[in-house]
Amino acid sequence: MGRGKIEIKRIENTTNRQVTFCKRRNGLLKKAYELSVLCDAEVALIVFSSRGRLYEYANNSSVKSTIERYKKASADSSNTGSVSEANAQFYQQESSKLHQQIRNLQNSNRHMLGESLGSLNFKDLKSLEIRLEKGISRIRSRKNELLFAEIEYMQKRIAENERNEQQMSLMPGGANYELMPSQQFDSRNYFQLNGLQPNQSYSRQDQPALQLV
Repeated sequence: MGRGKIEIKRIENTTNRQVTFCKRRNGLLKKAYELSVLCDAEVALIVFSSRGRLYEYANNSSVKSTIERYKKASADSSNTGSVSEANAQFYQQESSKLHQQIRNLQNSNRHMLGESLGSLNFKDLKSLEIRLEKGISRIRSRKNELLFAEIEYMQKRIAENERNEQQMSLMPGGANYELMPSQQFDSRNYFQLNGLQPNQSYSRQDQPALQLV
């Protein structure tokens, strides 16, 4: 015969109630242990009997540490709504500041171009004029620096070219010297010394000869 369903209600018989408590308590502790091992869960179990006796189980260091963790988690969950609202309000304020800064920069750029000046009073216009003059002064100063540097570079190039031309004009080519095409030996082992010779005609007997030793 199979076991029938037990009606869930308080057992009136004291002995039966105590026996059932012991059995169910042990089964509950076993299930808590299995849950902690199989699922790697942190489990804490507290049971008080009808006589006030304490039974507990914790797979962590102690039941107390699990209870502290529970309190912290409960406090955090209760404050989640307020924290989210505070974050949303903060991000909204920062977004408004950024939008305002962008609008200010856009207006300033338009004023620099001489546009949208109708909203400016005399003091604002005078301040804008001073800023523009300072900016133009810095731009001109930088432009002059680049221009002077370019002029100095060109002057150096011109001076270098002039020096090269002067050196070329001082080379022996101006005296119309020619290099003899070859050096020859005669039957008497004389070496013809024909270096740079002026472009003049000499007789063969007038050309000097150097005897090899």
